[in-house]
Amino acid sequence: MNGVQTVAVEEDAEGMRLDRWVKKRFPGLSQGRLEKLLRTGQIRLDGGRAKSNSRLISGQSVRMPPLNADTANPSADRAPARASKADKLMLESAILHQDHHVLVIDKPAGLAVQGGSKTTRHLDGMLDALTLGAAERPRLVHRLDKDTSGVLVLARTAKAARLLTEAFRSKDSRKVYWAIVTGVPRPAMGRINLGLDKRPGRGGEKVVADADGKPAISDYRVIEHAGRSAAWLSLEPVTGRTHQLRVHCAALGTPILGDGKYGGKAAFIEGSDKAARQLHLHARAIRIPNPSGGMLVVSAPLPDHMKKTWKLLGFEEGLEPHPFYDEIQK
Repeated sequence: MNGVQTVAVEEDAEGMRLDRWVKKRFPGLSQGRLEKLLRTGQIRLDGGRAKSNSRLISGQSVRMPPLNADTANPSADRAPARASKADKLMLESAILHQDHHVLVIDKPAGLAVQGGSKTTRHLDGMLDALTLGAAERPRLVHRLDKDTSGVLVLARTAKAARLLTEAFRSKDSRKVYWAIVTGVPRPAMGRINLGLDKRPGRGGEKVVADADGKPAISDYRVIEHAGRSAAWLSLEPVTGRTHQLRVHCAALGTPILGDGKYGGKAAFIEGSDKAARQLHLHARAIRIPNPSGGMLVVSAPLPDHMKKTWKLLGFEEGLEPHPFYDEIQK
């Protein structure tokens, strides 16, 4: 990291200690160095000094000072990959909306939004390729899972980052996802109100349904189904927990197609091809207040592997009107 970075606290990080949050994002930063940066006020929370044990609130801003690559990452060979020429062309072709304050892109499935101990190629490391002549580097204000495709909002200014983060935190935004699930939920429309908790496992951290976990609410509706084998769902998360829709769909007994992590063997259709083994979860549309004024409504087309499954199951993408049709008509 070459300069000062201001990062918004994600909703699912609410309640986490500041030092643990920083260590998770910058695993190469030693505890001693972290404590010194906090003690000298170089790491700041919402512009003020903070302690290691400060509990985070969704929407807060953490200011990180310049860190060299060896400090920001556990080893040089894990340094985040910069955008290649091909990456730059890919990202530019994925732009769905652009104005002075906001960029909205269609994130491809398979591209991680942020890095981790085993992830060196990620969108956060490529954002210099999306400055598009602006003075500031775009900022992440929310996230999508690596294997989830679709609408992702980026702030182009610090002011926009604050306003957009607040919009996500205060529920002034709405997000609609499309998914194919194995089986057909009953009833065909409903609300899933089931708490979630993160727990360690042999394959890494996993989210589990837990009545005593963090509150998590998702609305769902069956748009179409292919007999009893699969259904096309419209999903709207009321809260924004990690892997929320994936765990909630599995809890209904109808896991998302291709989601072996949460659905096991039940998440696959016997005899299906390679495309049907990818995760079938797509951030279809978003409605959010635009820092430039008014309401921003953006949608993303289905990725190729989901288009192929739509065709295979006989679903018509145009059957469902735009999730925010009423807003578009105003």
